[in-house]
Amino acid sequence: MRFTTGSIRVEPDRKYVVLPRLGRLKVHESARKLARRLEAGTARILAATVRREGGRWYVSFTCEVVRAARTPTRPDSVVGVDLGVTHLAVLSTGEQVPNPRHLVEATGRLRRLARRVSRRVGPDRRVRRDPSNRWQRATRQLARAHARVANLRRDGLHHLTTRLAREHATIVVEDLNVAGMLRNRRLARHIADAGFAELRRHLHYKTEWNGGRLIMADRWFPSSKTCSGCGTVTTKLALAERTYTCTTCGLTLDRDLNAAINLAALAREVIDDRSGRESLNGRRADRKPPPAGLVAVKRPPGTAMAGNTGTVPPQGGTTPRLLVKAH
Repeated sequence: MRFTTGSIRVEPDRKYVVLPRLGRLKVHESARKLARRLEAGTARILAATVRREGGRWYVSFTCEVVRAARTPTRPDSVVGVDLGVTHLAVLSTGEQVPNPRHLVEATGRLRRLARRVSRRVGPDRRVRRDPSNRWQRATRQLARAHARVANLRRDGLHHLTTRLAREHATIVVEDLNVAGMLRNRRLARHIADAGFAELRRHLHYKTEWNGGRLIMADRWFPSSKTCSGCGTVTTKLALAERTYTCTTCGLTLDRDLNAAINLAALAREVIDDRSGRESLNGRRADRKPPPAGLVAVKRPPGTAMAGNTGTVPPQGGTTPRLLVKAH
């Protein structure tokens, strides 16, 4: 349910919100951050959305916010981020972010709850049968378990992306074909649990908020097959090979770290053109790159990579909208 007109406000005690048709509602979390912005005149509520998820009610405020100009902690830093299943992210600095795998950890409990639901008397429209109280209670428990997994995943992604956006001025990620990766029946559950698309979406707006820039490498760029030392491209590299060994210069490096270093090197060769130059996606259909992202150019095979990844001047930007949640 979405409200765009009527009385939408936060009470002075910051524990209640007023919504049209619903009246005065008490929130579980304090709304002091939103109330301070409203009192200072740096925010204006445009709409409110009420939804039910996992047995709880949430209200989200869409606001127009005046944001102060920010600069990253390291204005000259360029970092490449290689996403994966073994490690959620491997940075070109050598840092490996572990993959928490929340869905895998909760699989046993989800199965038990789903089996409990199937053994209860559920609704049946053919005979006009209402669900039993036990079925409703088991369904609520299953919904809360799924919501907990989603909340844990969302919280971890927010912590990671906020840290990257505040610290580094330029972040380079790959334009992964997640829909195609999900066709792999052996890895589909793990890929969906990682949340690659959500991570990139977070970086998309958080880099603007913090005065940085996000560069998206081309989907067909061979970041894992390219040697980060001499630039030689390997013809074939099996997914099971987790260590990259260059036959030309003899470099031996972790596969994901090698890909992250190659992504960071692309920041020097990026095309700084926001005029909307069209490219092709995985289905050979024309599309325009996102306005806040930049498309990176492939590095020619066999060209040596410079020792320094270079400095990419940050591009500031502000976004007029912010989602504030209270439940």
